[in-house]
Amino acid sequence: MFKFKINDNVQITAGKDKGRSGMIIKVLPADQKVLVEGINLYKKHIKPKGNEAGTILTLPRAISVASVALICPSCSQPTRVGFDASQTPKVRICHKCRQIISSETKK
Repeated sequence: MFKFKINDNVQITAGKDKGRSGMIIKVLPADQKVLVEGINLYKKHIKPKGNEAGTILTLPRAISVASVALICPSCSQPTRVGFDASQTPKVRICHKCRQIISSETKK
């Protein structure tokens, strides 16, 4: 079980966007990275092709999970994520308030 899921609210703890928060839009568990909406944005320049003009796109890049802290929905503070294996299925818990962090994704 991965500590972060899509639609989790997270705060950035390191890097150029330190202190900002946003929602996770994509999780890359193999690379230990997440894509956060509106965070770690970079510009990509596209050359003109034929009749199309060149453009500049603003794209988010993945950020390491070591630079991200989950914001607990119950205590609204950035926290580490723990697991409670005594419950079935295993659930994520907040290290500060010991409340269960809901597993269902909000759509």
